[in-house]
Amino acid sequence: MLGSRHVPITHQNLIEMMTYALVLLGNRIITSGAIGTNSAAIKGAMRGDPNMLTVILPQSLRCQPNESRQQLEQVMHLVENPGNDNLALAEASYICNKEIISRCQQLICFAFHDSRTLLQTCQNAEDQRKVVTLFYFD
Repeated sequence: MLGSRHVPITHQNLIEMMTYALVLLGNRIITSGAIGTNSAAIKGAMRGDPNMLTVILPQSLRCQPNESRQQLEQVMHLVENPGNDNLALAEASYICNKEIISRCQQLICFAFHDSRTLLQTCQNAEDQRKVVTLFYFD
């Protein structure tokens, strides 16, 4: 599950509830560590079953914003990518998203029509014949 950082609180609540339900149904959740969509997904998965959640960071934990770090420190299955610390966040995120796609069967993505990195990630997932569900905020 991936998505934009800029998400209204009502949408974050829906993402959290959906992720919680997916975990209760036995689905494993893989996401990244940003605020917004990913944070809501983490919150929902942690509420359902923390063991069903894997968070893959684009860079090391120390590079994450303070508002994310506290939540991420609670995640049991946290994958850091310190080798990407010297990259721009957009580039590191693109690499991270490719890793997430390689580990999943289905991608659920929440984006805006101008979310280039996320839309490219969806296209990459479709090219790999993954099931892609794309929700647009706009």
